[in-house]
Amino acid sequence: MISWATKCGARRPGTTNAYCQDNEISWFDWTLVEKHADVHRFVTLLNARRLLRDEEHERRRMSLNQLLREAKTAWHGVKLNQPDWSPSSRSVAFTAEIRKEKLRFHLILNAYWESLDFELPPVGKVGGNPWRRWIDTALESPNDIVEWQVRLDCRERLSGRAALGSRAFRWNRMNGKEPTPP
Repeated sequence: MISWATKCGARRPGTTNAYCQDNEISWFDWTLVEKHADVHRFVTLLNARRLLRDEEHERRRMSLNQLLREAKTAWHGVKLNQPDWSPSSRSVAFTAEIRKEKLRFHLILNAYWESLDFELPPVGKVGGNPWRRWIDTALESPNDIVEWQVRLDCRERLSGRAALGSRAFRWNRMNGKEPTPP
């Protein structure tokens, strides 16, 4: 859970339990919204994507854990299907296909201090790169996260100490057109 104060970059000394307190701990500094507009925008777009998703698992009271358990998943390193679980590893990638939502996503985490080249998984028999970037923390705001409907090509090189989230949708093989994102 991300609190409004955290979303705006507020830091509190000591306890963050503001119950029954009328002092600096419970006061909100509204200038932080403007000062940390990039963080506010990032979290707002994360929340906007959550509101776009199919609500079937909500009706079935399905948790994210259950949803991912039903998904087809694969772990990777810089090479597909070759995760490096050694103590010295500084990167990992994860692919999941959620068939009910007709969505496949790929998450790359690079904690290494230098850029690394990652292989992207193939998507169907379609040529080109159907992966679309959603989040890339190596980029400056407002390019660090884009609205879900925006289609930006995903890159395979990820800067050091960054995360990249991308998604792919099933293409209509009859007419070759990319579907509208869910």
